[in-house]
Amino acid sequence: MPVPGFGEIAEQLRRSTVQVRAGRRGQGSGVIVDRSGVIVTNAHVAVSSPVELQLWDGRRAEGTLFLSNAARDVAVLHAPISDLIAAPLANSDRVRVGEAVIAIGNPLGFAGALTTGVVLAMGRVPGLGPMKWIQADVRLAPGSSGGPLVNAKGQVIGINTMVAGGLGLAIPSNTISHQLEGAEGRASLGIVVRPIPVPSFAESRFAMMVLEVAKDGAADQASLMPGDLLIGAEGRAFDSIEDLERMLDESDERVVAVQFFRGNFRNIRTAAVRLKPTATAAV
Repeated sequence: MPVPGFGEIAEQLRRSTVQVRAGRRGQGSGVIVDRSGVIVTNAHVAVSSPVELQLWDGRRAEGTLFLSNAARDVAVLHAPISDLIAAPLANSDRVRVGEAVIAIGNPLGFAGALTTGVVLAMGRVPGLGPMKWIQADVRLAPGSSGGPLVNAKGQVIGINTMVAGGLGLAIPSNTISHQLEGAEGRASLGIVVRPIPVPSFAESRFAMMVLEVAKDGAADQASLMPGDLLIGAEGRAFDSIEDLERMLDESDERVVAVQFFRGNFRNIRTAAVRLKPTATAAV
């Protein structure tokens, strides 16, 4: 079987990438991973449901937010359209430094913009906890978030998420596969968060900024607000986004004392949050 050339891979990739709009703040890209209408993007892009989707050929559809994992910044959408062109997920454990990659998205409103580069590192990023990232020298801009990072075979190895230190950071495809396999039943805080670096004088080594608070969700009812910095629960400090995810995995409908900063890094506050089990969202 002949190996597809760069032009063929790029065109296929464009057809598997969609524009995503959700509310006033949520705007970015997504990648079709199943022809039945399953689309993966970032949780900070798909901040609410319904979600407006635009396909490569100009068609528009209203997508449903099926699953959102704030700790991993992964969201899964479903579009009521069949026979879509899906991009295959690769095994990200096989990604190697120096490997050529392609990133595609909709930066600054330019649909189907493509950039190329190479993988420079795999693993942790200082200040973002122990979560592993694919770090590549691809140019990303607002609107690129949620788009695919693809290898030379046209397989998705990651979901582009943010820029740190001038490098594009992508969530590995194996993390995406794990989310697609199902994380139903997890307790929900009803928030979208992003890890941030903290100053040396702060009373915590790690914090997650609350970007969005779902109306009437657990966090909303506990009076948590966008801009709050989550640092721990039940008196145990978070060292990574995995700690928040682990708390949600192990929780049912119960009250948890969440520690956070508001306004500065010196005064620790506590909120009693009644976690809510959910069959779809894991935020």
